[in-house]
Order: sequence, then structure tokens, then C-alpha cells
Amino acid sequence: MKADTAKGLLEGVAYLPSPNCDERPEGEAIDMVVIHGISLPPGEYGGGWIADLFLNRLDPEAHPYFRDIYRLKVSSHLLIRRDGEIIQFVPFHQRAWHAGISTFQGRECCNDFSIGIELEGSDDESYEEAQYAALNEVLMALQTAYPLIKRERLAGHCDIAPQRKTDPGPLFDWNKVRLT
Repeated sequence: MKADTAKGLLEGVAYLPSPNCDERPEGEAIDMVVIHGISLPPGEYGGGWIADLFLNRLDPEAHPYFRDIYRLKVSSHLLIRRDGEIIQFVPFHQRAWHAGISTFQGRECCNDFSIGIELEGSDDESYEEAQYAALNEVLMALQTAYPLIKRERLAGHCDIAPQRKTDPGPLFDWNKVRLT
């Protein structure tokens, strides 16, 4: 797997361009990865609801939970589904809207300098081995393309927004993540 820095895309993965992104601040280097967990509706897997949310086409009538979130303007750079399939929504050189109000090691606005990776999952269930395998492939490709990304610059959403977020959750096994 390889990240094309000119296009900002992972080679060989599906790309569904999200409108929920913008330019990073000038001169801001990509030096962090934020791991998230998401399922839509909560606790349910499969289907296209996550993509629909990131593409602003979530049907508020499809599930009662969607009535509260369908207007959100959110995205991530990547989604890793339960079976390890990877979908890209935002090129890496652009700022995806994944972190919200956030701080890491004294720096605010983590969207400015991070890549957001959503894992299809929840706080209450373990992630799949296929997801860890795909995540590790992605992280190696990102570290090669963006050498400032290091293990100490890898965080969960819970780490950068602890008052608001709990994902990827207590069942995410950080020991399975291979990043130097």
C-alpha cells in the first residue's frame, strides 16, 4: 500500500469525495493520526450509513437516531470497515472535519495537523483482526509519505477531546498497532 502525496490518496482504495473538508492552514505539517470508532446506527455494522453521513446524504427518516445527526458536517480521511475494507473520503493534504474541538500535547485544533481514521466499531465491542491489519498497512504507508507521523503522535479521539469523546473505546487494543 502506498500514499500518493501529490494526490493525497491511498493507491488502490475506493475514494468517495466528501464535501466536509477544507484546506489546512498554510505551512501546517501533517504529523499526527487520530483513531476514531463509529457505527451507524450505534452498535450496528454494515451498510452505507457512515458513508452517507460523510457525504451529506444521510436520510433522517431511515432510522430515528439519524434525525439528530443528519445535518452534521463531518468527515474523516479514511474509514476501515469491519472486514478491513478501506474507503477514503478526504485527501490527506486537506483538512477533514473529524476531531472537532480538540487539543493534543498543548496544540489545539487537531484537524489542522492530523489524519483522521474511523474504524467501524463501538466502545462496547472488540475491533476485528482485519481492521488492525488494514490499519497497520495504512499507518505504514502514511509514515512513509509523512515521516513526522510517529507512535507518540498517534491518539484516540478520547485522548484529544476527553470531555466529549470516548472512542475508539476501551476495547481498542493499542498493542496491536504497529507504528514506530
